[in-house]
Amino acid sequence: MNIITRIARHVGAALLFAATLHTPAHAAPAPSIQAHSIKANGVELNYLEAGAGTDGTPVVLLHGYTETSHMWLPLMKQLDGRHVVIAPDLPGAGNSSMPASGYDKKTMAQDIHAMVHALGYRKVKLVGHDIGLMVAYAYAAQYPDEVDSIVLMDAFLPGVGDWQKVWLLRDKWHFNFYGDTPEKLVQGRERIYFEHFWNDFAADPSHAMPEADRRLYAAAYAQPGRMRAGFEYFHTFSQDAQDFAGFAKTPLPMPMLVLAGEKASGTFLIDQARLVAPDVRGVIVKGSGHWLLEEAPAQTIAELVKFID
Repeated sequence: MNIITRIARHVGAALLFAATLHTPAHAAPAPSIQAHSIKANGVELNYLEAGAGTDGTPVVLLHGYTETSHMWLPLMKQLDGRHVVIAPDLPGAGNSSMPASGYDKKTMAQDIHAMVHALGYRKVKLVGHDIGLMVAYAYAAQYPDEVDSIVLMDAFLPGVGDWQKVWLLRDKWHFNFYGDTPEKLVQGRERIYFEHFWNDFAADPSHAMPEADRRLYAAAYAQPGRMRAGFEYFHTFSQDAQDFAGFAKTPLPMPMLVLAGEKASGTFLIDQARLVAPDVRGVIVKGSGHWLLEEAPAQTIAELVKFID
C-alpha cells in the first residue's frame, strides 16, 4: 500500500467518524407504511398504518370520493417519525367491505370510531378531505372529548348554513346519480366518469391528479359493487344534512384547521366551519382547486404538519 492510499483511507475514516458524531440521535427511520384490516362495528376496514408516537394520540386520515387511503401516502411519510398515522379506506371504498347500508356520515364516523377503539386508542387527531371531512366532522360532533384537533379539507358540510349554495352547485346533478341505471351507465367507464371530477374540480387538469393515481383509483372503483357504494355517499346527503344541522347546535370544542382551494371552495368551507366551531384557522391554498394534496402538495403538507405537530 503506497503512502497516498494510506493517507486517503485515514482521511476517509476520520470523515466517517465525524459524520456519526453529527448525526441526530432522534433521526427518524425510513418510513414504513403497512396495510392491515380490522373488523369494527360490523364492517371490515382496510387501513394503512405508519409511524410511532409518544403521546398515544394517532392521526386519523379520511379520504374523499374517487380516492382511497392511497391519497395520504405523501403526508404519512412526513408524519411517520413523530406520530402514529392511520389512514382507513372508508366503508365501501378501497379494500374495505361494502355494507348494504350505513353510508350516512354519522354511521361512517361510528365505524371509524369503533376501529380506533379496536386498535386500542381513545383520543385522535382527525384530518378529512371531501367526503372524508364530513366523516371527520360527524366523528368530532359525536365524540368531542375524544378528538384533540380536526382538519377539514375542501368540500362542504351538508345542513350547515346556506349549504345549498355550495361552490359546486353547477355539478349538483351527481348528488342524485345513484341506482340501477347510473350503475349500468358507468360500468366499464369508471375512469370516464371520474375524469369529470378530477379535471373539472381542478384549477389546472394537467397539474391535478397524476396519471398513475388515475389508473389506480379507476381500477379500485371498478371492482364489483364499488361504484354503487360510492354513489351512496351522495344519496345520503339529505340524512347528513339533518344530522349535521343537529350537530351544529353544539359548537366543537377542539381547534380546527380548514384548508380550501382558491379555485374551489374558497372561503365557503371556512365560513361554514365558523358556524360549528369557535376556534377555526382558515387557510386558502393559493392556485389550487379541489385536489389540494395533488395540486399544491408543498403548501398543503406544510400546513397540515404544522397544525398536527
